[in-house]
Amino acid sequence: MSRGPESRSPGPLLEAPGGSRSACSFEFFPPKDDAAERRLWTAIRELEPLQPAFVSVTYGAGGSTRDRTIRVTERIATDTILRPVGHLTCVGHSVAELRTIIGQYADAGIHNLLALRGDMPGGPSQPWEAHPEGIDHAVRLVELICSLGDFCVGVAAFPEKHPEAADLDVDARFLAAKARAGAAFAVTQFFFRADDYFALVDRAARYGCDIPVIPGIMPITNLRQVTRMAELSGSEVPREVVERLEPLGDDPKAVRAEGIEIATRLCDRLLEGGAPSLHFYTLNRSTATRQIHANLGALIG
Repeated sequence: MSRGPESRSPGPLLEAPGGSRSACSFEFFPPKDDAAERRLWTAIRELEPLQPAFVSVTYGAGGSTRDRTIRVTERIATDTILRPVGHLTCVGHSVAELRTIIGQYADAGIHNLLALRGDMPGGPSQPWEAHPEGIDHAVRLVELICSLGDFCVGVAAFPEKHPEAADLDVDARFLAAKARAGAAFAVTQFFFRADDYFALVDRAARYGCDIPVIPGIMPITNLRQVTRMAELSGSEVPREVVERLEPLGDDPKAVRAEGIEIATRLCDRLLEGGAPSLHFYTLNRSTATRQIHANLGALIG
């Protein structure tokens, strides 16, 4: 049975599990081996005391890490005080398989899900194809999840537009459509200009989208790595950011310090401008995120 607007309220997701106000959440990616899993759990334990509103674990391209994603998400639900949001994508799944995964999350006590269309194997540059017995848009995935029980559903948003969207307005209309389908909140792709975020919120509002849009933050600790990730997602690292980091060359401590400063100033402007929360893409490391959290002080706690 589909949820009504009140029952799908995102309010609790903007609070720490204990009920206090929290202005941050964290995203991890599933580990590829035992050593990476140890690093992941070190980061989780180091970030746990910050009492984020929620944490999430991504799918790999094409759903390639589905089993590890679900396993780690379930363990977060059972072994920590953190509130996990389960990722789910349309790629490579029949509707029957999607129903099974949704049920698996529910059985683990996870009732907050992030519904994404997802990328094909090979990444965002590959032409997208729906599973023959699947669904082809995040809007349909939101509808499916909402039809299966008492879930709070989040979706993706794109300050620089989705790579396949014809223009910024078309992209904003898609976000509004996901809200109408039952989405209770959105989390953006990472970006580096606050004006891009505020413009997205304003555009979506013009099409009737009034759900909280949580800005996604990627602290730059390695310029080459983040530039590559931005290219794959169809966004960019602005020239003004590159010009601050390039002169630091291969000095990792200097790059990290400057990247943290850039992210802190971005977060400060977003929160002061009315952003409901901040979502940090941690890359399974905690140091930069913890430092930004400390820099923001009372704004984020």
